[in-house]
Amino acid sequence: MRVSPSGAARIRRAAILVAAVGATACGDNLPGDDGPSDAYLARCTVPRAGASAVTGEDFPDVPGTVDDEKRWVRAWIDELYLWYREVPDPDADDYADPISYFDVLKTPATTTSGAPKDRFHFTYPTDAWEALSLRGVEPSYGVTWAIVAAQPPRRVIAAYNQPGSPAAAASVGRGVEVLSVDGVDLINGSDVAALNAGLLPAGVGETHTFEVLDAGAAAPRTVSLTSTTVEIAPVQNVSVVETPTGRVGYLTFTDHIATAESELVDAIGQLAAGGGVSDLVLDLRYNGGGYVAIASQVAYMIAGPKRTDGKTFERIVFNDKYPSRNPVTGQPLTPVPFIDTTLGFSTTANQPLPGLGLRRVFVLTGPGTCSASESLVNGLRGIDVEVIQIGATTCGKPFGFYPQDDCGTTYFSIQFQGVNAKGFGDYTDGFVPGSAEPAGIPGCVVADDFSRALGDPAEARFQAALAYRESGACPPAASLSRAVDAPLSAVDGDIVKSPWHMNRF
Repeated sequence: MRVSPSGAARIRRAAILVAAVGATACGDNLPGDDGPSDAYLARCTVPRAGASAVTGEDFPDVPGTVDDEKRWVRAWIDELYLWYREVPDPDADDYADPISYFDVLKTPATTTSGAPKDRFHFTYPTDAWEALSLRGVEPSYGVTWAIVAAQPPRRVIAAYNQPGSPAAAASVGRGVEVLSVDGVDLINGSDVAALNAGLLPAGVGETHTFEVLDAGAAAPRTVSLTSTTVEIAPVQNVSVVETPTGRVGYLTFTDHIATAESELVDAIGQLAAGGGVSDLVLDLRYNGGGYVAIASQVAYMIAGPKRTDGKTFERIVFNDKYPSRNPVTGQPLTPVPFIDTTLGFSTTANQPLPGLGLRRVFVLTGPGTCSASESLVNGLRGIDVEVIQIGATTCGKPFGFYPQDDCGTTYFSIQFQGVNAKGFGDYTDGFVPGSAEPAGIPGCVVADDFSRALGDPAEARFQAALAYRESGACPPAASLSRAVDAPLSAVDGDIVKSPWHMNRF
C-alpha cells in the first residue's frame, strides 16, 4: 500500500464544481503486457528507499520504467477487476502516467437509474492512505462539509466537526454556512480553484479565511482556519433517551476505520450498562464505509449472540475467474461471520464484544451513507433483524476491494460484491427509506436538519425515529421540530470526504 501525490488531490478537489473528462482510443500498445501483474509490481520510475513511516515495512521498489507501471496497472485490472470483461482497451501511449491510464480502465456501464455502475475507481498517495486508515489522521481543519449546491448559487454547510480540531476551536460546527473563502464569493463567485483550495487544504499549515453564517444568526462573522493533522473521532454523541416505553440508545458513527473498534466497544458497553436499551438509533448519515470486519462487529453488537450464532454476515463474490478462492489472500472463499470478538484494530484482540441483543435498529441515513455502512444494514436484514431507515437514499455500493500499492500510489478498484445471508446484494442505486423491496426498507424520508446538533432528540431525523418507534408510522412533516422550517434544515448535501472514506475493504 504505497502512492504518487497527484491522484488524491484530483479527486478531493471536485467538491464545488465537477467536470467530466474522458478519452477514447483503442488498442493497448504496451509490448510484453500479457504476464501476471506480479511480474511488474514495484518496478518504479522513482523507487522509494527505506521504510514506511507508518507501517515500518521496507519499500519493495526496484528501478523500472513508466511502461512497467502501466503494465502492472493493466494486468492487475485484468486479473482482479469485478467487471474485467467490460473494461475498454485504450492505447496506453495516450496516457502520460499510470494513474491517468488507470482512471479509464473501468466499466462504462450504468445502473438502472442511469448512474455509472463504477463510481468508486480512484487512487491515493500511499503515505496519506496509511496514515488515514491505520492511524485515523488526516490533514484538515477537522470539519466535514456538506455540499448542498455545487454550482451557483452554491451552498456549503458544516455537517459536523472533530473534537479538539481547529474548526471546533473556531466554533465552525454543524449548521455553519460558508459565504466566502479568502475573499472569493462562494455563492456566485467564479474562482472555483480558490474555493476548493480553501475548503479542502492539500496539506498541513495552510491558513484560509472564511466568512460564515452561524445557524440562526442574523449577521456573518469571519474566521481563519489553519489545517493540521486531525485525529478522527469516528464515534460521537453516545447517549440514552428515556421514553415512557423504554430507554433508547443513540450514537453517531462516521467512519469504519481501525480506531473505531475501541470506541465502538466503549459506546456499546455504555449503552448496555444499567439494564441496557430497548432500541438503538444508529446515525450513519455521514458514514462512507471502511473495514467490513468492523461492520460485522457492529452488527453483532446490535443483534447479540442468540440472533447471530452460526449465521453469515456477508458472502463476497469475485469475478468469474475465482469461483471458490479469494485471489488476493489465496484462501478458500468462506462467508464472513458475525464477528463476536475484538480483532486488535485498536484494542486488545480476542476479547468478547458487548451486545445489546436487539431485534430491530433505527438507522439514520443520507447520500453519504455508503459501502461498509450499507453492508451493515444488509447483513442485519439477512438474519431478519428489522432495520428501519430514516433519512435519505444511501449511496449504493455493495462492492469492495483490496487496496494495492505500486510505486507510491495505492490503487482502489472494485474486485468483489457482497451479499447477505439471503443472497441479496443488489442495491447499486442505494437503500431507499419507505419504498418497495428489494432495496426498499421500512422507514421515512426526512431531510437533514442542520439547525440541530447530532444526537439532539429534536433533530428532525432523530425525532422522526423516536416518533416511528412509538406509532409504527412516519410522522407528518408538520409534527417534527419547528427547526425543520429553518432555512438550513430542509436540505441534504453531498458529504465531502477523502475518497477512501466512501468505500469498503
